Parts: sequence; structure tokens; C-alpha cells
Amino acid sequence: MQDAESELDLTGHLLIAMPGMSDPRFQSSVVFLCAHSPEGAMGLIVNKPADVRFAELLDQLEIEGPANRKLPVHFGGPVEHARGFVLHSDDYISNISTLEMGQGFGMTATLDILEDIAHDRGPKQQIMALGYAGWGPGQLESEITQNGWLTCPAERELVFDLPDTAKWDAALKSLGVDALALSGTAGHA
Repeated sequence: MQDAESELDLTGHLLIAMPGMSDPRFQSSVVFLCAHSPEGAMGLIVNKPADVRFAELLDQLEIEGPANRKLPVHFGGPVEHARGFVLHSDDYISNISTLEMGQGFGMTATLDILEDIAHDRGPKQQIMALGYAGWGPGQLESEITQNGWLTCPAERELVFDLPDTAKWDAALKSLGVDALALSGTAGHA
């Protein structure tokens, strides 16, 4: 018989950082989990803008196009910050590779999506991110049980439509939790 942790699949869910999060890179973060299995987890922070703009990425990659070059780029996490990922609505599938996660979400990490966005052929909704958040086997489950994260199903409106500054509070409210009522310390009964 498998234990409950190995059966837990939070793919397509949001991680909401608790106030006592000790790692400053994740304080007040909302992370979309792109993959979660007994082998580990991978996600993208969806509420922390980076100091880079889409136009700069296009210029560095020598991609030309008439699209909105003012689109923001997010800090997706501390792992491989030079690597780009696009979390997007499921109306787009790359000709090369898209990870489809259900509930209206997909993730593509190949250059073709940037070219398609630059030429107005990309997904209707997207978050571009540099880097990702990663956890080894059992690490995320341990952080959740130690009061590091709350989880909730991801909603497209929260992920794509809200301003970054409103996402953490909105994710908590989706669980019926008021941020002012949260404690930064774990307790055990």
C-alpha cells in the first residue's frame, strides 16, 4: 500500500507561501505547480516581476515582431534563471513541446512560443518567467507539513488576470483565509 504523500499530485495547483517563509525569494509568493510526482516538483512563481522586459528578451534572442513588447517577465524561481518558461492558456500548443496540465493551463519552454507571441500568434493569456522553483523527492511535501505552504487549485483568472500585487491575497481568500489572521510560526497539537 502506498502512503498518502506518494499519491499526492498537486500538478495544476497553487502553492501560497506562508508568512513565516524563511527563504526571501519565496516570501509572499504564489507558485503554479507545473509538475508534481514522487520524483519531485517543478513550478513557476507567478507574482514576482523580474527586472527584464519582453522587448529585451526578444532583442537578446534576435526575434523580431510587431507584438506588445512591453509585456512583463517574471522571476519564475531560483533554478536556472537564464532559462525561460511560458505558463499559458490551453488555447496554444507548441509545434515542438508543450506540457499540458489540464484546467486550462499549458507550459512551453521552447523559443517558438516567444516567436509566436512576438507575431501575435501566441496564447491569449501568458506569464513569461525566467527560472523555476524545484523540489526533490518528498521535499515539497515536507515543506507543506512544516507550515511553509498552503495549496489551492489554480484558477485562470487569479493567475493571468490579477495584478501581481493582488495574487497572494486572492489565493488566500480563495481558501477563505485572511492574510492578517495567519501566523508565521508552525504549531503542533
